[in-house]
Amino acid sequence: MTWYLKKSTAYVWNHFGFQRSDILQRQVLCKTCRTSVLTSRGNATNLYQHLRKYHRQLYDECMGTKSNDEQTLLQPPRSKQTSITQELESGTSYDKSSRRYNEISDAITRYLAKDMVPINAITKDGFRNLILTLDKRYRIPSRVFFTQSIQKLYDTTRKKVEAELKEVGYYATTTDMWSSRTTEPYQSLTVHFISEDFELKSHCLQTSYFPIDHTGENIASALKDALAAWGLKEEGQSCITTDNAANMIRAMEINGWTRLQCFGHRLHLAIENALKDDRVQRAVGVCKKLVSQFSYSWKKRMALAAAQKELNLTEHSLIKECPTR
Repeated sequence: MTWYLKKSTAYVWNHFGFQRSDILQRQVLCKTCRTSVLTSRGNATNLYQHLRKYHRQLYDECMGTKSNDEQTLLQPPRSKQTSITQELESGTSYDKSSRRYNEISDAITRYLAKDMVPINAITKDGFRNLILTLDKRYRIPSRVFFTQSIQKLYDTTRKKVEAELKEVGYYATTTDMWSSRTTEPYQSLTVHFISEDFELKSHCLQTSYFPIDHTGENIASALKDALAAWGLKEEGQSCITTDNAANMIRAMEINGWTRLQCFGHRLHLAIENALKDDRVQRAVGVCKKLVSQFSYSWKKRMALAAAQKELNLTEHSLIKECPTR
C-alpha cells in the first residue's frame, strides 16, 4: 500500500496520510493501524485523540516534539480555525498520470478547440487565476502540450467520422468559398446523410486554405480530392448545394455532379430585386439616416434606452443594414 503524506506543519501528520489512489484526499488513514479517522471540516484534534486512545507511545512522542504553532493548531481561536478542506487544498499537485489531472486537461483542450480560442490564452493571468481558484492542485501544462492535445483530439474525432461515413451509402454535400477577417481564402465542405436509425446527420469535413485562383477547374479538382480524402465515393453523392456563382456552376459541370441551388442565396437575391423600387429605396434611405443617428452617438443611444424604459417597452437596438445578412 502506497501512502501520500499530507503536507502540514503539524507533527502528528507524520503518522497519518492518504492512499495514492485517493486523488481527492477524502479518507485520512492511520499509518500504524490503517484505520480511517474522521477529520472532515475539522483540524488535527481528532488525529491526536486517535493516537492517545490507540497508540499512546506515539501520542507522547507527538506531544513532546510539538511546536508552539502546533499547539495553536490543536486549540485555535474559533474564528481562525482551519478546515480540513483548506488543509487538503494546500497539498501537492496532481500526478500527471492521475484521472483528475487528465480530466481537467481534456476539458481545457476541448474548450480551446470548440470555442476556437488561441492556445496562448492558457498563459494569460486571468485564465491561470481561474484554474487556480477552481483547483489549487492542478498545474497548467505548456502550450506545446495543448497543441499536441488538440492534434490528438482532431485525429480521434476524424477516425470516428470516417468510421461513420463508411456505413453511408448515399449522401449530399454543401460547399462554399469564403474569406476570413484577414481576407484569407478558404473552401468549406459539409456532408449530410441519414443514418441507419433514420437520423439526419451533418459533419463539416474540412475548411481548407485555398490560395490559388478560384476558377471552376481548381474548385472542381479540390472538391474531388476532398471526397477522396474522406473515403466518399462520387457515385454515392446525390447532389451538392452551392450558390449561383459562375465558378461554382462551372466546377459542378466539370465534375458532372448534380447541383442544387442554395435556397437561402436564392431568397436573398429575390429580396434584393424586390427592393429595387424607388418608393422602397426612399423609405430605406430614411431608415438608414435614422439608424446612423443612434449608431454614432452614445448620448442618443442612452436617450433611446431611457425612453424605452419609461414607456415600458422592450429595449432594442437599431439594426444596421448589411446586404449579405
